[in-house]
Amino acid sequence: MSTLTTPEEQSLVDYRLTAMDRCDACGAQAYISAEVNGSELLFCAHHGRKYEAKLASVATSWHDETARLDEG
Repeated sequence: MSTLTTPEEQSLVDYRLTAMDRCDACGAQAYISAEVNGSELLFCAHHGRKYEAKLASVATSWHDETARLDEG
C-alpha cells in the first residue's frame, strides 16, 4: 500500500480531492482516498483515521491530504 502522509510528500503531488469529494461514511469533505478491490473509497479525516488500520491490509493505495487541514 502506498502512503502519502508527510507534508514533504504531499507537496510533491497535486491535490486531487476537492470540496466536491465527500466522505462515504458521513458526507463531510473527503481528504483521504483508498483503493480497495478496484474501487475508490473516500473518507473525511475522522473516518479515514478510524478505518485506516482495518483497510491497511486490503487497500492497494492510500492517498492522504489531511495536511491541508493545517494550512492557513
